[in-house]
Amino acid sequence: MRFATALLLAATAAVPLYAQVKTPDRPVTDPKALSSVASEAAASVPVEDIGTTRSLASAAWSADGKAIFVATNLTGRTNIWRTDTKGSWPIQLTQSEDAQSGLVTSRDGKWVYFEQDKGGNEYTDIYRVPATGGAVVNLTNTPDRQEGNMLVAPQGGMIALVTKLKSEGQANLAVMDTDGALRALTAEKDPQFSWTPVAWTDGGRALIANHDRVDGVVSEVWRIDVADGKAVRLLGKPDTVFFATDVTADGKTIAATTNDSTGQNHAGLYDVAAKSWRWLKPTPWEQTSGMFTRDGRAMIVRTAADTRSALSRVDLATMAETPLGLPPGVNGFIGAEPLSPDGQLMMVSHSGADSPSDLYLYDMTRGQTRPATQLAMASLSPASLPRSTEVVYKSFDGTLISAVVTMPYNLKRDGANPAIVLPHGGPTGQAVDGFNRYAAALASRGYITIQPNFRGSTGYGKAFQAANFKDLGGGDLKDVIAAKQFLVASGYVDPKRVGIFGGSYGGFMTLMAIGRAPDEFAAAVQWFGIINWRTMYRDQDEVLRAYQRTLIGTPDADPKVYDAASPLTYIRAAKAPLLTIQGENDIRVPRGQAQEVNDILKAKGNVVETIFYPEEGHGFRKRENQLDSLQRTVAWFDKYLKAAPAAR
Repeated sequence: MRFATALLLAATAAVPLYAQVKTPDRPVTDPKALSSVASEAAASVPVEDIGTTRSLASAAWSADGKAIFVATNLTGRTNIWRTDTKGSWPIQLTQSEDAQSGLVTSRDGKWVYFEQDKGGNEYTDIYRVPATGGAVVNLTNTPDRQEGNMLVAPQGGMIALVTKLKSEGQANLAVMDTDGALRALTAEKDPQFSWTPVAWTDGGRALIANHDRVDGVVSEVWRIDVADGKAVRLLGKPDTVFFATDVTADGKTIAATTNDSTGQNHAGLYDVAAKSWRWLKPTPWEQTSGMFTRDGRAMIVRTAADTRSALSRVDLATMAETPLGLPPGVNGFIGAEPLSPDGQLMMVSHSGADSPSDLYLYDMTRGQTRPATQLAMASLSPASLPRSTEVVYKSFDGTLISAVVTMPYNLKRDGANPAIVLPHGGPTGQAVDGFNRYAAALASRGYITIQPNFRGSTGYGKAFQAANFKDLGGGDLKDVIAAKQFLVASGYVDPKRVGIFGGSYGGFMTLMAIGRAPDEFAAAVQWFGIINWRTMYRDQDEVLRAYQRTLIGTPDADPKVYDAASPLTYIRAAKAPLLTIQGENDIRVPRGQAQEVNDILKAKGNVVETIFYPEEGHGFRKRENQLDSLQRTVAWFDKYLKAAPAAR
């Protein structure tokens, strides 16, 4: 059954009317322009090495700037390590089965504060450990309340943070003293809104904070007095994004980002007293304000031009922009305070398709970058990993869709090669041209992979992000199928040997694809994907329930939308062999979603396998599960898309 006729399965839902969605202008890629590089040295990178690549979860400077604290999984668990800024063998500070992240350090240099949950349930407590090593203390110890997003005051030891009750969707601001006692600053009533601290101002007597709707399409900037919680809105407008990223030491100028008037995020400087703006030069791409330099003379901004991102320095006197000269790929800030205490170095993260994520130090005076960590296995070098390329294709209604294609070496353009479509999570997310361990593992084994930014993705403007509202698995699924068609048109791909694989919303998209377009994909793997939006709404965490309402309404008010958007409506038409992998403690996509998929397809007689990992949440943090899930995924496609299983 083809996609067009499969629409009839949703008999109670009106078929949406589609029209081309406006996005930044860019040239369409000729599929024949794709090419596979010949290389006698090319070989499959061991799955074990890709699965052992360490994560970069968080980083923080020591108070004197002589050391960096990094949360990474060197041992297979994400714990805290310390390394000298000039370079040294890392020293382990903490040891836990549960992941640790969100690092900040006290101004007196005595403590490292961090977040830690239980078995991936995302309900983090605040802990601390001596900066020199020692006993770890749980300061908050609140199983029914989540704390995180810490921001240390300039003096006095106070920390601003975000709190959220398990029974509520909204999140609030609070301040914590050195012993963990909390005092609330806000009392949000709307379950779709949350508060986040941005920067201390007025000598630590006030906070600049963002007030955001859960779907990210509405946000405001506020000033909050720490003594009494009095809040004053500085920036805000209905259905508009305004968010702050920093404030000058004198509190007069805010670094801020908005989509007002353009529909695309762009950065500027907001004068609080004059209520006026100074803008950076126009760009059609998503641009985000960053931090002010310690001397107050410049601001660092990030521009995401399609699937790649770059950092620039903006002179506040002239508004002139100077690129920082980081390697092409995905570049960004890391840590609550990326700048060293003396302002000379800035922590940045970088990754490319052929270079896994690592922490780098950018010298603000010399304009030079050097690595601070080496998190990848030696076998994952640029010389061994397959290359990627940005492509743009037209979808069914003429809308331009960007994607990242990773090409294996030594392929013949004979229409006989396998391929995998990799839809991203979200849907308010984006596929970027950085390191993707799944694309690397599959492409090094002969699979062409494509990661499409279907409608609903971020980075391409307000209209594009809203284009799948109450149409999940409709137009966006057609964009995903068009990604397959683009690869087939290249002349490399066998249309009957194409698989699909995704997690979270990518898992939902995978389930939608095999049910709603059952002849398009020959094999499928989905991790923690949604099959039934009604049971999702009933079972998931409150903040995710609020997010779901912004996408498809409620089951009672919008029953036809729920029917049309649930893979449950179509899944009995599925033919492709399906592997499902799920964490037992997932609060975003609860375990029952995977069980529903398994039970329906097993009863129907389909080829289906379902794996559950204990003590894991939405995404797998324990190395043995990261490796096992990757090995199972590769083996599944080897079994069902290749003539014979490939050696690993």
